[in-house]
Amino acid sequence: MLFDNVKRICDEKGISVWRLEKELGFSNRSVSKWNESEPGIRKVQKVADYLGVTIEELLK
Repeated sequence: MLFDNVKRICDEKGISVWRLEKELGFSNRSVSKWNESEPGIRKVQKVADYLGVTIEELLK
C-alpha cells in the first residue's frame, strides 16, 4: 500500500522511484519493499517532503 501510493504520486509528478531513491540517498529498490516491511518514520517524512505531500497522503 505505501509503495503503491509513492509510485502513483511519483508517476503523477513525472519522477521515477529510482530517481527518488537516488536523490534521497536510499539504497536501490528500498522503497519498492515498503509494501512488505514498514520503513522508519524519518524515511517516510523525507519522501513526503520530496514529493510535496503529507505523510497522511502517503499512508491512505
